[in-house]
Amino acid sequence: MRWPPPSDWPMSAHSRQVFCRPHRWHVQEAGKGETILLIHGAGGAAQSWRGIFPLLSASHHVIAVDLPGQGFSQSGAQQRFGLPAMAADLLALCQSQGWQPAHIVGHSAGAAIALEMSERLRPDRITGINAALSNFKGVAGFLFPLLAKALAMTPLTASVFSNTASPDTVHRLIKGTGSTIDAEGEALYLRLIRDSGHVDATLSMMAQWDLAPLVAALPDIVTPTHFITGAFDKTVPPRTSAEAAAQMPHARLTALDTLGHLAHEEDPALIADLITRP
Repeated sequence: MRWPPPSDWPMSAHSRQVFCRPHRWHVQEAGKGETILLIHGAGGAAQSWRGIFPLLSASHHVIAVDLPGQGFSQSGAQQRFGLPAMAADLLALCQSQGWQPAHIVGHSAGAAIALEMSERLRPDRITGINAALSNFKGVAGFLFPLLAKALAMTPLTASVFSNTASPDTVHRLIKGTGSTIDAEGEALYLRLIRDSGHVDATLSMMAQWDLAPLVAALPDIVTPTHFITGAFDKTVPPRTSAEAAAQMPHARLTALDTLGHLAHEEDPALIADLITRP
């Protein structure tokens, strides 16, 4: 999406652009106190934290970023959308800005990035909201990565998808995650997917994603980790977080009965409370 964010974009008053090789990052920063880094999931942007950001920044130093190529962050190397490279580039951004997050909060794929960063960044704790820590099972596990790679290698695909996206498209996509969010939230996702650059970056991220090394390393991750799951999540099965927590030496699980994949957008106050609890 074209820089800068418009004035009606969530938290735009806190937006700035930071160049840290190889990307130009969209950063939103506010508040004082313990530093919390917020990492969104694939296909979203920092706008997904619009309900939580003001709650946390009232008592914490909060940083939200758009991942490379998504939202208002401009990618300088599209081949660096895999998990290790994306985590390394985000770590470099933190180091360049002097950020030392005590707490990293990641949603879906953002939780995988948080865990990938943990060994080098050494945060005090991590929160994973509906953490995407397993590949799709069965036939979907074979077809979905191939489809993502095929779409990523077809230049017109992102443009065609973006040009034909409608409010109904977004509504169906979000309902398909098991979540119900407000009209403002759906309108923001529509603006994102109507941008072909954002869609292309999301497809490239999906095509380069490989969770196997991280999943194999879970027993060695000692950072205290809190997994939060929504029972209605149709994107990442809640058992994924339960299985991950069982492998990690200092992990716990909170299961929520009424929320879906976008739990942090459905009930920001509840999720913010869970994030800040000791």
